[in-house]
Amino acid sequence: MKEQVQKAIELIRPGLQADGGDVELVDVSPDGVVKVKLTGACQGCPMSQMTLKMGIEKIIKNQVPGIKEVVSV
Repeated sequence: MKEQVQKAIELIRPGLQADGGDVELVDVSPDGVVKVKLTGACQGCPMSQMTLKMGIEKIIKNQVPGIKEVVSV
């Protein structure tokens, strides 16, 4: 499952990097919780929670069945 999540993140990464940010996969738990670290411009951006939930989480859930949530650590 972790490999599938990493592939989904690779789809998201170019859009984040275009705005000066990035996302790193930290862990995928057995119960379907993905932990990511937002870096660069995303780290302190006031819109980062919306990016996380409406962008990153939505794409990962669509690409990888069984994912319940994406959280930032």
